[in-house]
Parts: sequence; C-alpha cells; structure tokens
Amino acid sequence: MMTWLILCGVIWLIAYLWGSIPTGYLAGRLLQGIDLREHGSGSTGATNVLRTLGKGPALLVLLIDMLKGVLAITGGNWAIALAAERDLIPTGGGVQLDFWCPWILAAAGLAALVGHSKSIWLGFTGGKSVGTSLGVLLAMCWQVGLGTLLVFGIVLALSRTVSLGSLAGAVVVSILMLLLNQPLPYQLFAVAGGLYVIWRHQSNLQRLVAGTEPQLGQKVSL
Repeated sequence: MMTWLILCGVIWLIAYLWGSIPTGYLAGRLLQGIDLREHGSGSTGATNVLRTLGKGPALLVLLIDMLKGVLAITGGNWAIALAAERDLIPTGGGVQLDFWCPWILAAAGLAALVGHSKSIWLGFTGGKSVGTSLGVLLAMCWQVGLGTLLVFGIVLALSRTVSLGSLAGAVVVSILMLLLNQPLPYQLFAVAGGLYVIWRHQSNLQRLVAGTEPQLGQKVSL
C-alpha cells in the first residue's frame, strides 16, 4: 500500500511540475527579453502572448501548454500501468486499479492546471490554465476536448473575445462529460477545473460586465 501511495504522490508532483513549465514567460524572455507578467494582462498564457509577441509565438505557446495537460494524463496512466506490470501495486491489498485510476488521473489533471497558473518557477504566478485544461480534456476524452474547443471557437467567432470563449468552454465541459457518460472522477474534474478557470478569469469578468474587455487583437492594460 505504501508503494501505491508513493506512486500517486509522484504522479501528482510530476503533473504539477509539468504544468509549471512557464511557456509564455520563456517565450517573452527568449524572443523579446521581456517579462510577460509586466505587459498586457500580466498573464503568461497564450492570449497575452498573442497580444504581446504575435500569432506565431502564441500558437506555439498554446500547443505546448496543451501538451503539458496531455502529458499529465498520459504520463500518469503510463506510470500506473508500468507499476502494475512490475507488480509494484499490491492488487490484493485493497487497491482496485479500475476504480482508482480515474481518480488518480483526475487529480493529476488538476495538479497540472494549478501548476500552469501557480508556477513554482514564477513565484506561484502564471496563466489562466485554459490551454492546459484543454490538453487534459483531450487526453481524458477526446470527444469532450473537441466539443469544448468547438464551443470556444464558436463563441470566439461571434464575440471576438477570447475570455468569453474560455468562460463558455469552462461551463459547457461539465455538460459534455455528463452527456458522454464519462467516469465520475472525470465529471468532477470538469466541474472543479471549470470553476477554477472561471475563478482565474475574475478580472476578465469584471471587464466584461463593465464593457471594457478587449476583443481579439486589441491591447489590455494591467
């Protein structure tokens, strides 16, 4: 049982550290020698990279941030399978892999989200976890991930407002998880992750209510 607990802790820690890789911050430093947290919205996510550095860097940052989420789930799944294959998990000691694996992976997904927005390398600052959460969803259930991305894209096309598309995706993801009959841990991840993304968009919500939220391509001041 101790081996199982250690394995879970390692999976969660690695997921957090994966998520903590400050992609947007590194892009700002490498491309223009700036601290992205001092420009635009102050976020290190792909949207602020787009406003500050341009389309190419923003797309690269988004893809890497999504990859961080994918690796948090696929890496955790691989580690559990490898441990089971090598008899490192006491299957006769109360550990039921089919039951516990989705819970472990859902927690790893949340760890990656927190890592992205509260990076240990940036003094626990970061982005808003949208790209990383999309990567987690694609690894958990690609249909949910694509459905969430579709909703984001439609809202973005209609409103030209990235934050509104992100908020819409954060709301619809729980519905998609339920409709597609995903495991309970994944459904709970969708609720918790969606609420976390919404919470990270507090300043955007305030600007949306005030009618001052910038549209795609416009600048935003801190």
